[in-house]
Amino acid sequence: MENEETQKQIAQLQMLEQNMQSFLMQKQSIQAQQVEVENALDELGKSSGEVYRIVGPLMMAAKKDVLKSDLESKKEVLALKLKNVDKQETQLREKAQKIQAEVLEQIKKEGGKDA
Repeated sequence: MENEETQKQIAQLQMLEQNMQSFLMQKQSIQAQQVEVENALDELGKSSGEVYRIVGPLMMAAKKDVLKSDLESKKEVLALKLKNVDKQETQLREKAQKIQAEVLEQIKKEGGKDA
């Protein structure tokens, strides 16, 4: 009976690991977007002439202050998304560590019975 429970916990650990990998990929994607936004803001700050916005396959003239406001807003949204992913990742990691400790304890107990 205990071995069955241990197997379930191991399967749950594997699922948690897959979820953590998914969060890692999301995190990397958000961080890449943050870098793009930061670079765009830097370049926007350096520009003194006309600025353009890419909309689908088109490049359209844009007002610098509107573009800057949009980029700042996107930067804030990305920061919130990253914070949320970090929080979820931490919760998953804590849950995985707890289950792992339980599994190891159970394995030790089962190993002691065989000796």
